[in-house]
Amino acid sequence: MIAEALTTDGQDPRLAFQQLKTRLHRQMVDAIDLSKAGAMPERELRAQLRALAAHLCSQQAVELSHADREAMVREILDEIYGFGPIEPLMNDIDVSDVLINGPDSVFVEKNGRLERANVRFAGDEHLLQFIQRLVGKTGRRIDEVSPMVDAKLPDGSRLNAVIPPLALRGPTVSIRRFKNRAVVFEDMVRMASLTPEMADFLIACVRGRMNIVVSGGTGAGKTTLLNNLSRFIPESERVVTIEQTAELQLQQKDVVGLETRPPNVEGRGEITQRDLLKNSLRMRPDRIIVGEARG
Repeated sequence: MIAEALTTDGQDPRLAFQQLKTRLHRQMVDAIDLSKAGAMPERELRAQLRALAAHLCSQQAVELSHADREAMVREILDEIYGFGPIEPLMNDIDVSDVLINGPDSVFVEKNGRLERANVRFAGDEHLLQFIQRLVGKTGRRIDEVSPMVDAKLPDGSRLNAVIPPLALRGPTVSIRRFKNRAVVFEDMVRMASLTPEMADFLIACVRGRMNIVVSGGTGAGKTTLLNNLSRFIPESERVVTIEQTAELQLQQKDVVGLETRPPNVEGRGEITQRDLLKNSLRMRPDRIIVGEARG
């Protein structure tokens, strides 16, 4: 047994076996070009990965079960097409936040409670590659010149990533997920987030064209409430939204969405919320919604 062969120094067989799989996984990732592999048909790539796993196992004179090899292939496919080690977390409908503090420190907020997740990355380099791939999907970049990114992922999730030198203990990631079905006022009343009277008052404020500021802590539901308020804007009105990262989901027909732009490598080309606000006044808006004001 491979586990027995790895315990001559008294090491826990299960730990030794896990380290072996981690080493083989890293070698498989190093042996392929993840950026080019993403353009290959999945069936063809899966066959190549199976062959590579068999080759590496024979090269190191180790034996892995068919299930273990298939698990490695699946993990690398997740690296290329999905969310890598956190793919199971992103598929869990009860997870609202995924927080990565380091390769072996991953937390999730699940049903309103923060708990440690049983997933890990191979190391800082693996985590950094993961971050760069996610950021690349958003059309942004992250490097030593621009070590911090706020962006929206293709599935609608909000991504915040910080890498060294700003992140002192290594790369960090925060992903805020949004439910496929929007939470409406009726849901908020049922969950006791609002009373019926509070909901009626807020709806009256929207219809009365009052200025409204939504304030609250992280994860308090500010965006959810703002989306709910927007449902009661009349269809006859023209709405302009201004956001740093697009999150609002207005259903009206006459909506113009504007998003800020960070500076380029030379430090030029930045478009701020203030710039967009000035420009929006020339767009004949009936309402202007600023998604977030920080500072």
